Amino acid sequence: MKSVTSRPRRTVDYRIDPFDLHLFATVMEHGTITAAAAAVNLSLAAASARLKALEDATGTRLLDRSRSGATPTDAGRTLARQANRVLAELESLHVEMASFGDGLRGTVRLLCNTAAISETLPRAIASFLMTNPDIDVDVQELPSDAVIDALRRGTADLGIVADYVDTSGLNVRRWVDDRLVALLPSRWSIGRRRSLAFRELLELPFVGLARDSGLSRFLVAQASRSGRIPRHRVRLGSFDAIAQVVATGVGAAVMPASAASRHREAGTRIVALSDAWARRKLLICMTPPGEQLTIVRALADALSPPEPA
Repeated sequence: MKSVTSRPRRTVDYRIDPFDLHLFATVMEHGTITAAAAAVNLSLAAASARLKALEDATGTRLLDRSRSGATPTDAGRTLARQANRVLAELESLHVEMASFGDGLRGTVRLLCNTAAISETLPRAIASFLMTNPDIDVDVQELPSDAVIDALRRGTADLGIVADYVDTSGLNVRRWVDDRLVALLPSRWSIGRRRSLAFRELLELPFVGLARDSGLSRFLVAQASRSGRIPRHRVRLGSFDAIAQVVATGVGAAVMPASAASRHREAGTRIVALSDAWARRKLLICMTPPGEQLTIVRALADALSPPEPA
């Protein structure tokens, strides 16, 4: 009987630099090596060399490179999942060890929709930062569905989303109520009504936020259900600027009720939207592993409303 000799096991290379994992995860986020290199402050040549070394260390090709960008191979997608987990664990390690010194240190990556970043969040974040001087918060605005995707991919620690998205598998806390309303010129006859449907607004010119804002993308998605696209006369950077233009009669706007009440001008009127999606709640979301990170949990606790007595 012939003896069976097992194949020698490949020696595991434990010398993979965590920075290379961070670079690879950044390529996944941005879609190109050029953009990822700029994001991590490397030259394109240096980033390419580090990615090639990562492929050598793992023993397989991780990226398909083309003029349009870099897409992961099957091995690359597997590495991306593991890289995000490893980086999160390393961040947890640094934070937990720092807690034995002078206090918590680190950065929390927070993604949120337009309503959160423009209304309730700034004051709550300011209060948290004042009481936690060694914790920084990296805030980015994205549509709610993109926030959920980033959480599941491990590229965000904490998310604030509207309750219309699927949050299955995440730890969710109710945050605040968020009602969308129409802000109309009071001189318009339709502005004298107490409520109207969003599809009726689609017959009118719009004043809105930037095209890539979370609220703009959400409203375009709702309009598409009626086979329409809002016709924007102008896009501006703040609800205050939008309200000033609406007051002149240029167009209608949709914004959170709190913003409409605070920024309304003489010559405008707030009208309720009758659509069910206009009445929503904002939720604080984390992955179960993310909630185990002390600084993530600290920020979530600071943002969460007190439990009713």
